[in-house]
Amino acid sequence: MEQRIVILGGGTGGTLVANRLRRTAGPGVRITVVDQDDNHVYQPGLLFVPFGLANPGELIRSRGRQLHRGIEYRPGGVHRVDTEQNRVHLSDGATLDYDVLVIASGARLLPEETDGLTGPGWLTNVFTFYTLSGATSLAAALAAFDGGRLVVNVVDLPIKCPVAPLEFCFLADWYFRQRGIRDKVRLTYVTPLDGAFTKPVASRALTGLLAAKDIELVTEFNTGTVDGTGGKLVSFDDREVDFDLGVVVPLHGGASYVGRSAGLGDEFDFVPVDKHVLQSVARPDIFVIGDAAAIPASKAGSVAHFQGEVVAHNILRYLAGAPLDARFDGHTNCFVESGFGKALLIDFNYETEPLPGRFPGAVGLPLLRESRLNHLGKRMFGWLYWHALLPGHDIPGVRTDMPLRGKPDLTPAKS
Repeated sequence: MEQRIVILGGGTGGTLVANRLRRTAGPGVRITVVDQDDNHVYQPGLLFVPFGLANPGELIRSRGRQLHRGIEYRPGGVHRVDTEQNRVHLSDGATLDYDVLVIASGARLLPEETDGLTGPGWLTNVFTFYTLSGATSLAAALAAFDGGRLVVNVVDLPIKCPVAPLEFCFLADWYFRQRGIRDKVRLTYVTPLDGAFTKPVASRALTGLLAAKDIELVTEFNTGTVDGTGGKLVSFDDREVDFDLGVVVPLHGGASYVGRSAGLGDEFDFVPVDKHVLQSVARPDIFVIGDAAAIPASKAGSVAHFQGEVVAHNILRYLAGAPLDARFDGHTNCFVESGFGKALLIDFNYETEPLPGRFPGAVGLPLLRESRLNHLGKRMFGWLYWHALLPGHDIPGVRTDMPLRGKPDLTPAKS
């Protein structure tokens, strides 16, 4: 009898797990991917658009064309999931029955949840680079900006790619120095965290880099209102940060259909799962990959990549009635673009914070240190994304589990 796998989301996680499954599953497995449109956006490229370092049109490709032959692609929205009947209700009234459901619908921006953010000033002196249209509009605003205070604000966590707002600050410093007006621009990074990053060692390194580039850091700022007309952020405890140009990373949530599906998601519409096997805590026939998962890992493309092998393997084990034996350790790997043709690299998992050393081994890329090599790695990732990561291939030398080699604090001493 045919076994049916339905994947909700044709972004990074949904595409790579569908392709992995198609290669390894037998002919009796039918795979269907659903997404609201056919526009697959390379989201890491959005960071570069405001600075003229990426062409917006080159960041979009067809979702359907990224899927291997033998995978059905259905454009359209999802209304809700009936977990008791194993049925997906689509927005057009159609239904899809499944034996295994994969939720890969990512995170969505919720700018309307912050008072004033989408009011007067939105796309005039308040922008976000987390959408293609926002990044494109911000490019024009930056080109016309000739002085004043530029504030980069993270409203709340979790967000997609938590280092991206820091990268924006570093690139803005480089951009204005290239234009010869850095002395006329005051750069400020405003975060709800008590430091530049969530992990202590990395936070100290990134805080030091902000200071070295004369970028002001405002911490523990929980944004309640964005006043575009008055040019200021107001926190819930009535602190204020003035700006001439605001770059805001809005609140994030899971897909709206999750909230309409009884028992599936949490209060933010993310889906709780076992953080190691990535199986829903609500239903054993539901698996989650990427940003949609409510786990203590970064919402980053590398996480979806490392999860892909685990999810695909465990799905086939589940369909075969076998124990789930693949485990995800929270491995996260992020390049942090720092401007002037350099970048840092951080590598960590659930148990280990980002540490100095090298990745993936003793002669690899430097960790927590600016280098030209890391910048080239960041720029090369675009090619790897389309040609290796999305097709579901393994990247040579880069394992699912976080490597210990190259990290002196973790490598056992030789006796």
